[in-house]
Formats: sequence, structure tokens, C-alpha cells
Amino acid sequence: MKPDVASITGAIVAIGAIAGGLLLEGGKLSDIAQYTAALIVVGGTLGAVMIATPLPLLIGAGKRFASVFFDSSPDTKAVMEQLLGYAAKARRGGLSSLEKEVTAVSDPFLAKALNLAVDGADLRAIRSMLELEMDAAEHEGEAQAKVFESAGGFAPTVGIIGAVLGLIQVMKNLANIDEVGHGIAVSFVATVYGVALANLFFLPAAQKIKARLHAETQKRELICEGVAGIVEGLNPRLLQVKLDAFFQKPSELATAE
Repeated sequence: MKPDVASITGAIVAIGAIAGGLLLEGGKLSDIAQYTAALIVVGGTLGAVMIATPLPLLIGAGKRFASVFFDSSPDTKAVMEQLLGYAAKARRGGLSSLEKEVTAVSDPFLAKALNLAVDGADLRAIRSMLELEMDAAEHEGEAQAKVFESAGGFAPTVGIIGAVLGLIQVMKNLANIDEVGHGIAVSFVATVYGVALANLFFLPAAQKIKARLHAETQKRELICEGVAGIVEGLNPRLLQVKLDAFFQKPSELATAE
């Protein structure tokens, strides 16, 4: 697992730009440091998400959150080289020669695919089972991303609720004009928190999770095609040509078409 430089840098840039803009306008960080507003927005958003989301899915989304700032996905190129090595060994000694290799495979999906191949399962059955697992994993990942999308939808509304609650307190002190001005400024901090959390945190997190999911799906498709080629007894060089398609850029694919 390695830190995602883009996510960490993006968070620093976004927060720094907003704080810097506030300071350049003559404001103070204390102007937006309101723990009551933070409590209302964070607590209200979390509560709304908990109501809208089944608990197992909520726990899964929480675990998936680490992937926003840390990338644990394996190198797809390395996976392809691994598959080509298995293909060469299977050409020499048959599929049964891969039996010992399976025990050393750390990727559960690749291990399952190789096990099916070594056990002599029909190619159509192998594809069917692997595609079923890919679809299930993809649907689960999309559902987890939607948890953050829903949080991004709730946060601004909860921020408005916080602002209204602040204005209610302001209305109690209309006799003191100084308190009114200060109270109105403070009440809108909740709106800032809600909008900021949605657009700088929850919605970007959902997009990054989807990007990670796309990369994971592509890796599993590569494994599926690679194992299919091994079962078919495809020459490793021809298998490499086939798998190289996964690394073509969109412009290259358009040119080929």
C-alpha cells in the first residue's frame, strides 16, 4: 500500500486555497472554526447516511475509504508478466504443472482462476464463474461509492439546517445589533462546512473509489483472458499480444479502428 500523491496533494491544495483566500480577504481562520457548526454538519450527515444505508454496506464503504488516499492495487503489468510465466510453464508441463504455483499466489481472484484451470474445468465454465465474481465485485464497489455520493448530497442540506438554527439564535438578540452581525456570520459557517465537505471530500472520494474500481475490474479482466489463453494452450508470445490490448491508450484504440 502506497500513499496516493494526487489525493493527498489535492486535499492540501483545496484546503490551502480556501484558507488562503479567506486570509487574503482580511478574514481569520477563527471565523470559520466553529465546533458547533462542525458538530451539526458532520453528525447530521453521518446520521442521514446511516439511515439511508444498510449497515454491512456502510462498514464496507468505511473500509473502502482508505483507497482514496492509499493505493494498494497491484501493478497490472506485473500481473501480465506473471500470467505469461504460467503460460510458458503450462506449455512445457501441462496445466497440472501449475498446481504448486497456485499456493504462492497472493491475489485471491488469480488463485481461483488458476485453481479452476488446474482442476480441468471447462473454459466456458471458468469464464462464467470469473465473470460472475467480477460483476459482483463491481456492483459492490459501485454501491460503496454511492454511499459517499449520498453523503455529498446530504451535507449541503444539513449545512442549511445548521445555518437556520444559527439564525434562530440570532433572532433572539435583535436588540443588540453587534451580536446580530456576529451571529449571522457564525450561522453561515455551517453552510460553508456542508458545501465544502460535499465538494472537497465526499464527492471526490466517490469518484476516486470508482477509479480504483475500474482499475481493479481491468486487472480481473486481464486475469480472465490470461487464464483462458493458458487453458487454450496459447503460445506465450501470442498471449502477450492479446493481453497488450489492455494497455493501449484510447488514442491508439481509435487509430486501430
